[in-house]
Amino acid sequence: MDRPEVVSTQEWQAARDALLVTEKQHTRALDALAAQRRRMPMVALGTDYRFTAPDGTQVTFADLFQGRHQLVVYHFMLEPFQDWLCGGCASFTDNIADQSHLNARDTTLILMSRAPQEEIEPIRGRMGWTVPWYSSYGGSFNADLGLDGGFGLSVLLRDHSSGTDEFFRTYFTNGRGVDRLRLDFNLLDLTPYGRQEAWEDSPPGWPQDTTMSWIQIRDEY
Repeated sequence: MDRPEVVSTQEWQAARDALLVTEKQHTRALDALAAQRRRMPMVALGTDYRFTAPDGTQVTFADLFQGRHQLVVYHFMLEPFQDWLCGGCASFTDNIADQSHLNARDTTLILMSRAPQEEIEPIRGRMGWTVPWYSSYGGSFNADLGLDGGFGLSVLLRDHSSGTDEFFRTYFTNGRGVDRLRLDFNLLDLTPYGRQEAWEDSPPGWPQDTTMSWIQIRDEY
């Protein structure tokens, strides 16, 4: 396995300073992208959705927000009667930390699947996840959001200023858009060998294999 060139401290610092210029440009570009995202229009959603909470009770759309105005929904790819667990969704959920800081900014994060709670509960228990995981089983929520059994992430807004709850979808992403939110991927991108996947632009001799082939369920490594 090849490795980066070994240089003097002065040469390393010069290379680091040069990279920092590019990193700062990228940071400013991300700031501009976030500013553009905050100016996105939004689409109204229905108000009569019903969901099943982790404790088995039926809850309303408003209940998902837990009293807050912003809701981030990770659409976990678990369909009714699905007999396998999505490694990508599972490893994404492994990356979810305590929500105290999100909550401090009036934001709630949940998981949502079309599978019923009786199929969700064994997985939640097996993996030890505590993030609230709701079921939209039997309803049209996923279809109305244009989800066809895939994974993704939606951002929703609840507005009660008129005295009646209104719900809106402000953002959606999937694929690589979800990847960039993961702590493990972001940390690996700082390492010399990166994610070690075939799509990456790495020097000859760097370890690489098929994209996502290393992603497994945590207790199956």
